[in-house]
Amino acid sequence: MSGQTGRATSPLPRVLSIAGTDPTGGAGVQADLKSIAAQDGYGMAVVTALVAQNTLGVRSVHVPDTVFLRQQLDAVSDDVTVDAVKTGMFGTAEVVRVVVDWLREHRPAWVVVDPVMVATSGDRLLDADAESAMTELFALADLVTPNRDELRVLAQLADARTTEGIEAARAVARRWDVRVLAKGGHDDGPSSDDALVSPDGSVRVFRGPRVATTNTHGTGCSLSSAVATLVARHGDWELAVGAAKTWLTAALRGADALRVGQGHGPIDHNALVRSALPTPRLTEAWWTDAAEVLDETLDCRFLRGLADGTLDPEVFAGYLAQDVHYLRAYEQHLAAVAAGSTGDAAAFWTTASEGCAAEARDLHHRRLAGSHADDPVHPVCAGYLAHLADAARDVSVLAAAVLPCFRVYAWVGERLGTAPVGHPFADWITAYGDPGFAASSARATELVEELARRADPALRGRMARAFRQSVAQELAFFRMPEQLGQPEQPGHAEQPGEPV
Repeated sequence: MSGQTGRATSPLPRVLSIAGTDPTGGAGVQADLKSIAAQDGYGMAVVTALVAQNTLGVRSVHVPDTVFLRQQLDAVSDDVTVDAVKTGMFGTAEVVRVVVDWLREHRPAWVVVDPVMVATSGDRLLDADAESAMTELFALADLVTPNRDELRVLAQLADARTTEGIEAARAVARRWDVRVLAKGGHDDGPSSDDALVSPDGSVRVFRGPRVATTNTHGTGCSLSSAVATLVARHGDWELAVGAAKTWLTAALRGADALRVGQGHGPIDHNALVRSALPTPRLTEAWWTDAAEVLDETLDCRFLRGLADGTLDPEVFAGYLAQDVHYLRAYEQHLAAVAAGSTGDAAAFWTTASEGCAAEARDLHHRRLAGSHADDPVHPVCAGYLAHLADAARDVSVLAAAVLPCFRVYAWVGERLGTAPVGHPFADWITAYGDPGFAASSARATELVEELARRADPALRGRMARAFRQSVAQELAFFRMPEQLGQPEQPGHAEQPGEPV
């Protein structure tokens, strides 16, 4: 292959699409690149035509000068090893000839031609001169992937006795010494079977269910580019076609959920990839986003002193006094979340609210020194409570805002571990690390996750910001004991809160 000798192999198939565009992303090079990526390939694209189209149809086509087309092709082959080429829409005979000339000089091991000659509507997309030029391209191809109407045209060009089905595909395969994938997507019946026909007349049928959807825009583009990528990986056409068909079936099943366009929408190129991956959790994204603040929290002097037992008991008593103020309000906020919930969720939040009151009574009051029993609300505590009150305008936002009190304390408890016998704050550390509290934290997270998934993006964003600000307020609360009695708010609380 000219210009590519001695270049390194790649763990990913490097696949070049030579085709037109689709600004709505369902067909053309945009669909090709999605298909290549879905097969874990590295996609490249050379544009043959700029097409103003959407799911309702084509509005206009602009074909750039073929000198520029050749410059695009050379820019790729002068620099990158191309493992496979997939071609799509060409439009004019001149475009076809430029691509043919380039392929004669730089033909990779695998060439797939999607002969975009006839639209699904039946309209011819190439004039007679361009159709004739396409036959030169077939001679350079390994596989041709026509739709039913295109197979008829190719069979006519091959002077076949029939223009239908397997026999037409055999005639085309024999005429140009090329494999033909005769697709069954436009047939009737419960199955949609594709036939891979070899030049020697042998046939391998790939069976699959017919997916009931009208969203099939770009199916031909997508399948051919998937096959090109997979054959460059497997080195075998039957493996490639079989895997591509499995992928396409999943993409068709996911098509209706995309809700793209008002006409025949696109397939879901990532459906099979997505099904193999765990569903991304929104609350985990929030937690990851807060990683820097969490690190600061664990490293604050209060928690370090609590862990090693060196914390001044008076400082700890002042902290407990503020925590009692916080828990009295927090109890009411949890009750508000319960009131806005139903079923098991309402029961959980109610139990959590009641547990808040018990914690304030049984743990805090037992440890709280009398000298701090009447301490006023510190500005840091007041700021946190104001944030929760602001979040309470929407129950989903409030649920996100109260979640960090669960998660941060459970997370801190996990990292503090077990206090040794005689540790001055053993009961407090034990409360942090209580398995029951960890389970409650996990359940609260699940409930907020459900709320976030049901929310629209605007509400989901408010939830994320409420969570982020509460994590920052937790850090400020842990830093507060060293500044008790001072009016300014330390740490993150010095910054204006984000709107939720």
